[in-house]
Amino acid sequence: MKTLRFVLGDQLHRRIASLIDIDPEHDAVLMVEVRDEATYVRHHKQKIVFLFSAMRHFAAELTEKGIAVDYVRLDDRGNSGSLTGELQRAIARHGPDRVVVTEPGEWRVWQMMQDWREVISPSLEIREDNRFLCSRAEFEAWAGDRSSLLMEAFYRQMRRRTGWLMDGDEPTDGQWNYDPQNRKRLPKTLTAPDREAFPPDSTTRACIALVDREFGDHFGSLDGFAWPVTRKDALRALRSFLADGLPTFGDYQDAMRQGAPFLYHSLLSPMLNAGLLTPEEVCVAAERAYRNGDAPLNGVEGFIRQILGWREYVRGLYWARMPGYAETNALDARRDLPWFYWSAETEMNCLHQCISETRDHAYAHHIQRLMVLGNFALLAGIEPRQVEEWYLIVYADAYEWVELPNVHGMVLWADGGVIGSKPYAASGAYINRMSDYCANCVFDVKRKVGEGACPFNYLYWDFLIRNERRLKGNPRLTMPYRTLDRMNDERRAEIHADAERFLGSLAPNSAEWGPKPQYWSE
Repeated sequence: MKTLRFVLGDQLHRRIASLIDIDPEHDAVLMVEVRDEATYVRHHKQKIVFLFSAMRHFAAELTEKGIAVDYVRLDDRGNSGSLTGELQRAIARHGPDRVVVTEPGEWRVWQMMQDWREVISPSLEIREDNRFLCSRAEFEAWAGDRSSLLMEAFYRQMRRRTGWLMDGDEPTDGQWNYDPQNRKRLPKTLTAPDREAFPPDSTTRACIALVDREFGDHFGSLDGFAWPVTRKDALRALRSFLADGLPTFGDYQDAMRQGAPFLYHSLLSPMLNAGLLTPEEVCVAAERAYRNGDAPLNGVEGFIRQILGWREYVRGLYWARMPGYAETNALDARRDLPWFYWSAETEMNCLHQCISETRDHAYAHHIQRLMVLGNFALLAGIEPRQVEEWYLIVYADAYEWVELPNVHGMVLWADGGVIGSKPYAASGAYINRMSDYCANCVFDVKRKVGEGACPFNYLYWDFLIRNERRLKGNPRLTMPYRTLDRMNDERRAEIHADAERFLGSLAPNSAEWGPKPQYWSE
């Protein structure tokens, strides 16, 4: 039986389900670069380069192993520009008896695959995605009819199932979660290690030229592109993090410093999400570092929790709740995304730093994403769909299965508490505590209202006032609402006036950065 095995651009692992039983004598692998996938949102230029180069390297590795690869480049003559069109053209070329694919990460591609059964003549086999540690069915069985789907219970179950950081039936050292220990401010005297860079080879340079030519109007800079694009280099990046980052990662994973975008973070998520690394090998390596005495437990647990807990959790929740999950707007946020999210032109130094680094690197670490960029969007009441599209566009590791639950649920609380027990709203005091951004800002983080006050301060209280009916009963917000209860009407009016004046001064998004995903209703 002749089989055509269609490998998507984020499935770049030799043991992906669609390739496990490949017969090199009879089968062919199809890989395609198509305009639709680069533009359904106008992805950051570095993300497109990363994926195209990683795909080309992976295809070359398969070819070296004696596997026939039918690789369609973006600028090849006749490229239809779509996954469906290229599958149809490949079927005409190869005449296979069947087509085998691995289920995709995103709902829109899953819908597309269902349509393939109607438009292609060979039989279609869609295999379960084995890039994850928890299958969709397993997650749905865990979720069941639970009234609460908070991550911690899921994470503990996954710890028990894998045995990672477990001593028998109990967590190593008797504690499940070391998050309270992982919130230290970065000392001024501490210098973070240099990020291991991977200079572009000829293949990557060709992809940079292609993207600059074809997608030059997309967000982001191509200068200094240094992402690993092969499995060999991804493993090298993992080893570098284990040696230089993981020993101090736990203590300072929430810290931010101006001019230091990477600190002790692993930068492995783009490789994990594209298949160049597996979650199992990354977590096993981290646990080994702890068992060998090379990294402390609080950092290793925090790192493993991000992958075994959070990454698996948001993927499971995405599939369990789509497509309706994207439609909720629990806080009725309607404001347009400000233009500075694209330009970085804002006097708020924390936002300027995080957006500039996102533009330059297609990366920001989780606290920058949640407590600076996301916190502002939450406090300002920006419409969830606009914020979610921005996050999907700007990061090299962004795919909807991971981006949507993180932004919709964790950042914006648009799901009404499915993921987070409370909105992650904070004033400027949090940013000042965890960074040095405020020392270089024109606004005064200690000033609450009035001219020169940090906008995060009055936006925070205005957010609580605006959503008092919805949020006051939340037990995790008891203390701020007690403080709000002591404010007189004059103080409340002053806060609201400052918030309205500031938000009204912001230039709205003035560019269309791509069509909305198909399931969004107008």
